[in-house]
Amino acid sequence: MGFQADKRPLQKNLDEMIHSIRHELGDCPDVVVRMFHVGHKQKRRVAAIYIEGIIDEEKVNDFVARSLLLESVEADAPRGKGSTTSQVKWIYNMIWKRALTVGDVKDINEWNGMIYCILSGDVVILIDGCATAIVGSTRGGETRSISEPKTEVNIRGPLDSFTESIGTNTSLICRRLKSPNLRLERMRVGKISQTEISLIYLKGIAEDRLVAEIKQRLNDIQIDAILESGNLEELVQDETFTPFPTVFNTERPDVAVGNLLEGRIALLVDGTPNTLILPTTFSQFFKAAEDYYQRFDFAVFMRLIRYFSFFTLLLLPSIYISVTAYHHEMIPTPLAINLVAQREGVPFPVVFEALLMEVAFETMREAGTRMPRAVGQAVSIVGAVVLGQAAVEAGIVTAMMVIIVAFTGIASFTMPGFTLATSARLIRFPMMLAAATLGFYGVIMGVILLVAHMSSLRSFGIPYLSPFAPFGFKHQKDTIWRIPFKKPTTRPDMKNSVHHDVSSSSSQSSQK
Repeated sequence: MGFQADKRPLQKNLDEMIHSIRHELGDCPDVVVRMFHVGHKQKRRVAAIYIEGIIDEEKVNDFVARSLLLESVEADAPRGKGSTTSQVKWIYNMIWKRALTVGDVKDINEWNGMIYCILSGDVVILIDGCATAIVGSTRGGETRSISEPKTEVNIRGPLDSFTESIGTNTSLICRRLKSPNLRLERMRVGKISQTEISLIYLKGIAEDRLVAEIKQRLNDIQIDAILESGNLEELVQDETFTPFPTVFNTERPDVAVGNLLEGRIALLVDGTPNTLILPTTFSQFFKAAEDYYQRFDFAVFMRLIRYFSFFTLLLLPSIYISVTAYHHEMIPTPLAINLVAQREGVPFPVVFEALLMEVAFETMREAGTRMPRAVGQAVSIVGAVVLGQAAVEAGIVTAMMVIIVAFTGIASFTMPGFTLATSARLIRFPMMLAAATLGFYGVIMGVILLVAHMSSLRSFGIPYLSPFAPFGFKHQKDTIWRIPFKKPTTRPDMKNSVHHDVSSSSSQSSQK
């Protein structure tokens, strides 16, 4: 049974409290209990309890040593005889009001709250005869420093990224938004892990109904542990069985702040550098932070390249299969003669050839990702060049197929939203089978089914294809086209598109 369900109050007997804490934590050797005696003549025992390794040693020394061993505490102690209650009250007030040097201090009188504070890296001070504990925020330990983004690389703009510390991530957002309307609400998700989650939004810009919807979905989560933001993403999204990502994630603070200014909500999960952005639309995956740090004309050009790369990744292999296997008349005659000459010694049909090369490319991509960094890049280059050249010379595949697969792979790296590229990589396989079955008719039917499916998707009530479908002319200023900053801009419509039956969608999401 986890400590979350234990609501019993704290005891006044210090020895029983220490024994219960050690028993609750399994007599773990990294639980440190430091005993002190505070008072003038009738000294009262005080215990400081924390877990070694997840605390800040300097803060602990300030909180414990300077708070409980200062001579000023002894000097102001009552000289006369007093009751035990008055002595305990005096010690409590002295530690709370005068001697504490740590920044964040609170008191707590529930067992589950005290255990959570200890496990989170706080120092808990217990006074013999007092049923209230004093908690000082000393969370620390070894954490990764702020570094450059790993997956969202840019040339111009900030070079900091989120880390695994939720406190650091929150400060990166607050540093950029010095507004009194910035709201931060924290909650814990997971019966066992008790993972801390921060919900951040701008009051007056984010819709209240949307904030309430997200809170409701978070409160409805019943799971043992949240280990990464991907776990939370599956639990809060509207539609589970879809290849398209309906929740955007980023490791860049400037991207998160930009989405907050548009009325979206950010979910920060402790222990992961990936922040979730809600709600999400399809066009959001084609916007890079660098688009807003350079000239608008070049940003528009690069967005057109990204959209073209997405359709290339999704459709180029299937179009090649359709043209080669069914629609020869659509190829210029010199090129058709060249392709026929290349396929003269190839024993496999074009669809099997395409599937073989795509699977080989995905295998090399995965191997390059999982292998040690020192040899991963070399293996990827050697594998792509040597394997492709050897396959062509052996007559297994044609040179044109190697070019198609290589260009498709390069196109997958152009999109800032990498999760959408992963979806396109997955969808292209059934599109290739449709092309092998019906040619261009199969490709067109596949595209129609994809568009119909995307039109039915919702992200917290927002249509996934908005503002393309339903079309809104005034909201086209930051989709494919980005207007200059001198022109008046409007935020995306997060209010009129939200359905009124958000409560029913919340219940359906929790059931899924």
